[in-house]
Amino acid sequence: MPTFDDVRSIALRLPEVEEILTWETDVTFRIRKKIFVIGGEGTDRISVKATPMAQAELLDLDPGTFASAPYTGRFGWVTVVLERVERGVLEGLLRDAWRSAAPAKLRYLVPPR
Repeated sequence: MPTFDDVRSIALRLPEVEEILTWETDVTFRIRKKIFVIGGEGTDRISVKATPMAQAELLDLDPGTFASAPYTGRFGWVTVVLERVERGVLEGLLRDAWRSAAPAKLRYLVPPR
């Protein structure tokens, strides 16, 4: 079962990622100032940037693990319940989120899955 520390470890291994505390409680991971993951210390869920199509696929796949994120769900963001997701799936989601936020000239650094 992944934890927020696992999210942090995966995210910070991606190129040029910064961890920034936002709104005094939320930990955001960014590539060149663009947020691609939001969570918090001790949290059991995160919000991950995704496309609306990827969001629909995840919700169909497992609505107990994936949900449309509050506020940003209309743009494709997905809430992920960490205790229900496999680490490999989590890594893929974070890599995809990074690729969606990264400038085109950097995307080659993280191949698509």
